[in-house]
Amino acid sequence: MTMTITKAHAYGNDFLFAHCDDLRGHDPAALSRTLCARHTGIGGDGLILYSFTPAGATMRLINADGSPSELSGNGLRCLAALVIRDRERRGGAPGGVSTDVVADTDAGERRLVLTSRADDRFMFTAGMGQPTNLRQETIEVAGESLVVATLGIGNPQCVALLPALPDRGRFERLGPGLSTHPRFPAGTNVEFAVVEAPSRVNILIWERGVGPTEASGTGACAAAITAMQYGGAARDVEVVSPGGTQRVEWRANGVYLTGWAEILFDATWKP
Repeated sequence: MTMTITKAHAYGNDFLFAHCDDLRGHDPAALSRTLCARHTGIGGDGLILYSFTPAGATMRLINADGSPSELSGNGLRCLAALVIRDRERRGGAPGGVSTDVVADTDAGERRLVLTSRADDRFMFTAGMGQPTNLRQETIEVAGESLVVATLGIGNPQCVALLPALPDRGRFERLGPGLSTHPRFPAGTNVEFAVVEAPSRVNILIWERGVGPTEASGTGACAAAITAMQYGGAARDVEVVSPGGTQRVEWRANGVYLTGWAEILFDATWKP
C-alpha cells in the first residue's frame, strides 16, 4: 500500500499534502504524527488532507502532533499552488488557466488570487476575513503578568506586543505556557511582536500543536492586527518572521495576506 505525498512550504512553514481518496483507512492524527516527524518521517509542521473542486480545493489541516487546526494561512497558499499546478497539468480552460482559487476550510471559505509566478514558487493574495473577538487582557504565565491581545482569524491567536523580541529562554517559557494556558481550552497560536516602524512588525511564533515555526500566515495576520489596533502600526504592514517577510493589509472588507508558497517535491510513501 502506497500513498502520494506532496511537500510544500511558505517561508519555511512546511506542509505535507495527501489526497483524501488515498487515506485508505489511515487514522489522520496518527498519519500526521508519522509523516511529520522530522527524523523518522518526511518532516513537516502539519498534514493537509485535500481534494480538488471545480473552484479550487477542500482542505483539512492536522498539526504535527496529530491535533486538528481550523486554518493555516501558509498552508492555504501551498494548497492554492497545488491547485494552479493541477490546472496547468490538465491544460486549463479555454482562455488560459484561472488564477483565482477558492479553498473550503474548517474555518470557512477563503479566496486567493495568484499575482505572480516563478517556476514552482507562487505569489498569492488571500482574503482572510475579518478578525473576531479582538481584545486585550492580562494573563499570568510562567511567572510573568503579560498583557496580550486575543483574537480569531480563522483560528485562535494570542499576541504579546513587546518592546523587544524575547530571548530564547523566555520564548521557550512563554510560548508553550500561553499556547496551553487554561485561558485557552482548545489551545492557541502565540506570537511575540515588536512594532519596529508604522509599516514593519517583527515576530516570533509558537504554533499550537507544533511549537516554534519559521513563519505563520494567520500568525502574521494576528500580529499585524494587534499592532494596528494597539501598537500604532499602519493598516498596511510588512510582517517579518525568521522565515521571511509577508504583507498584511487590513481593509474595510477584511484582512488580506500576500506572500509566496513553493512546491518542493512529490513522493511515494510506503508505510
